[in-house]
Amino acid sequence: MSILYSRILKSNSPIIMGILNVTPDSFSDGGKYLNSELAFNHLEKMIEEGAEIIDIGGESTRPGAGFVTEEEELLRVIPVIKEIKKKYNKIFISVDTTKSKVAEEAIKFGADLINDISGGVFDNKIIEIAAESKTPIVVMHIKGNPKTMQDNPLYNDVTSEVIAYLKERLKVIKKCGVTEIIIDPGIGFGKTVENNFSLLKNLDKFKNLEKPILIGVSKKSFLGKTLNLEIDQRANSTIITETIAALKGAKIIRTHNVKNAVELKTIYQHLNKPIISEHV
Repeated sequence: MSILYSRILKSNSPIIMGILNVTPDSFSDGGKYLNSELAFNHLEKMIEEGAEIIDIGGESTRPGAGFVTEEEELLRVIPVIKEIKKKYNKIFISVDTTKSKVAEEAIKFGADLINDISGGVFDNKIIEIAAESKTPIVVMHIKGNPKTMQDNPLYNDVTSEVIAYLKERLKVIKKCGVTEIIIDPGIGFGKTVENNFSLLKNLDKFKNLEKPILIGVSKKSFLGKTLNLEIDQRANSTIITETIAALKGAKIIRTHNVKNAVELKTIYQHLNKPIISEHV
């Protein structure tokens, strides 16, 4: 078993994953960290604040996002991974990609986790890469693709349908020889506001799939629409929602605000300490 997957399984509190988007058009921080120096400065800040995993993405997956070539994505992602490994070799690196070649190169330079929003659907060779390299993979539910996913997504019962989808993906991926799998219900990916809240409310039901749950709600539009808030005003609603997810069983919190999430983790740890009687 990989060191990272073992750490996730054994942890008695959520693992904090900091988001580093080296893209010009991500919904929250697009364009901020295209410059390698700026990206590394932000990375250092997240590590100092207590991030255990850094999730590096070179292609935006926001609603309506366009396609990025393999070459461009590699140029954005690989230099950052190299720099991290030079200075912070104990930090776990996740590569946020749907492309097998990007995953393969990222692993070659030290990535510990593949975070694929399509769960191997957009490029099924990515599952082979995970199997051959014995690298854990995140399998997420998405309806359509980033360009089309918010075009009137419809479900009869969103929780049951997402669980059924992930169950089938798990079967396919396990048959390919991958056992270290993390599941993500895909909040914000082909879901209405009501769908997202239903998934959050029923997140504990995903524990029946017997795989660690990753949740990403940070600054997402369903929070903005519910509270009429712009992206830079969603810090409070983000940490509230992340706290609910942790209490419902999320093992990994993927977030833009590492400091807040680490405070969540610390309080969660205190809540789950064994009760020692104060009476003599």
